[in-house]
Amino acid sequence: MTVPTWVWAATIALILAMLVYDFVFHTRKAHVPSLKEAAVWSAVYVGIAVVFGLVVLWFGGGTMGGEYFAGYITEKALSVDNLFVFLIIMTSFKVPREDQQKVLLFGIVFALIARTGFIFLGAALINQFAWVFYLFGLILILTAGNMLKGEVSDDDPHDNENFMVKVARKLVHTSPEYDGDKLFTEIDGKRVLTPMLLVMVAIGGTDILFALDSIPAIFGLTQNTFIVFTATAFSLLGLRQLFFLIEGLLERLIYLSYGLAAILAFIGVKLILHALHENNLPFINGGEPIEVTEISTAVSLGVILGLLTITVVASLVSKKGRAKVAIGNARRHVNAYLDLDYTADEGERERVYCKLVEEAEQVRSLGPESKRMMRDETELMEKIEKARQQHEEATGAKVDNPAP
Repeated sequence: MTVPTWVWAATIALILAMLVYDFVFHTRKAHVPSLKEAAVWSAVYVGIAVVFGLVVLWFGGGTMGGEYFAGYITEKALSVDNLFVFLIIMTSFKVPREDQQKVLLFGIVFALIARTGFIFLGAALINQFAWVFYLFGLILILTAGNMLKGEVSDDDPHDNENFMVKVARKLVHTSPEYDGDKLFTEIDGKRVLTPMLLVMVAIGGTDILFALDSIPAIFGLTQNTFIVFTATAFSLLGLRQLFFLIEGLLERLIYLSYGLAAILAFIGVKLILHALHENNLPFINGGEPIEVTEISTAVSLGVILGLLTITVVASLVSKKGRAKVAIGNARRHVNAYLDLDYTADEGERERVYCKLVEEAEQVRSLGPESKRMMRDETELMEKIEKARQQHEEATGAKVDNPAP
């Protein structure tokens, strides 16, 4: 189905209006969003995406609507995985919590620009060269394999995604401290870069890497450029609010990478089957198409939803996984507590310490095996005791050791 130019224009105007509104009314003034604010606006953005999908379904028909929802769900799931890396980057650079919204909004805008470029490049390649489907399929299958390999072999499954952080640190030299959300500041009368620019370089570079598996994935579900663009755009909009809503739950999704790997592998196979059906490469079947069974949009949507459901449920019910998550969150919060000079928020000390106590309580509630796992983390236990002493000094009241 050919989409009229005025529909393209109206859709792009809607997306730009949402970004402008987000900046003017939410991120221009530095603040930490409340859970209620994050929940309400996450629901609003998801609601807008769903309504848009229903409009596509009404005017474009079942196939087009199904492709939109399959693409939106896939891209949304991949974007949630991206939040892990955004969290690592902002923790690594000690971004003040009240300024994290602007960093995330920059990441969303940059991702939208970068992926739009990849979308039109991919569409042009597909129109000219049918063999691109083989390439996209291979990329997705290799990406799935790398995700599984990383999960199995690495204690920190997302450590390899810190590549852009390391590159950014080498390329950009900045002042040691932040100056609000400014990119430049003055030290001894000299204008210098702040770490905020470094964070944005890392976020932007990481977004480009994400696009390398994100765009082939959605092209595996539809070749309609309008659907690819809108599903990608609406999956990114609202990502900032989602970050603050599920920040504490991100680490709970311990099997998310397995689910995403399965989805990418499935779409990769779907792409290769489509490539065989459209084959014109002379060294494959003499350049003639091969009659193979292609996977329908309805089946794709069902498989994607099924894999995500299994992944989320398995993550949430696994006791060992919950213990690992609580210990990981405790490690992150104790490190943040012991280095709170980077924020001006007076309530941050209490918030972080309360999080640390909650995570230690969670480990304790999961039983002896979980407590043993945490006690084996000698360095973590020492840091928790140090944090307890500092909190006792800061509050002037005796504080029990939160460690199990």
